[in-house]
Amino acid sequence: KPVATLTSRQARAGVTRVLRLGMWVAMARTLTVMNQTDPRQGTDIALTINAQEVRLRVQPDVTLLDRLRERLKLTGTKKGCDHGQCGACTVLRDGKRINACLALAVMQDGASITTIESVAQGEQLHPLQEAFLEHDAFQCGYCTPGQICSAMGMITEGRARTRDDIRELMSGNLCRCGAYANIVVAVEDVLKRSQP
Repeated sequence: KPVATLTSRQARAGVTRVLRLGMWVAMARTLTVMNQTDPRQGTDIALTINAQEVRLRVQPDVTLLDRLRERLKLTGTKKGCDHGQCGACTVLRDGKRINACLALAVMQDGASITTIESVAQGEQLHPLQEAFLEHDAFQCGYCTPGQICSAMGMITEGRARTRDDIRELMSGNLCRCGAYANIVVAVEDVLKRSQP
């Protein structure tokens, strides 16, 4: 009898369900920790966003994505599906890529968050931004901030070696315009330049 295998879509759906469950468990833990105060008042957190210390009061059910966009006006991080399935909201938390729509803001206390707004150094673009321009790796641009942040995290992880690796490791970032071929070439270009 052949062994059943999961397709990438089935695997992503399973991971998404686990992440949603994890978010609710984290929220329940947060509420338990906060039981001595009224959760509607919020909790004060301190974190570093784009190399700047930030203190915020957040309610236990507010996502990092909503806090970044609505309170801090860092709108480069996009709201796509709001379910962790498209990757438009990808940011770096302590150097690792996360979907900001699945991360509760209250759980980021003490974290270092990097958004697309701090990727360039003044007028000097990040190598990934330059490669995306050079290889026409975007069309409408909506997914581009998440693609770039995800690629930065992926390169740091050090697991990508080939185009197939890049495709697989970037599979959580969707491009509705279909610029995948150019995105892979741009990321591969930077990956090759960053390897010793």
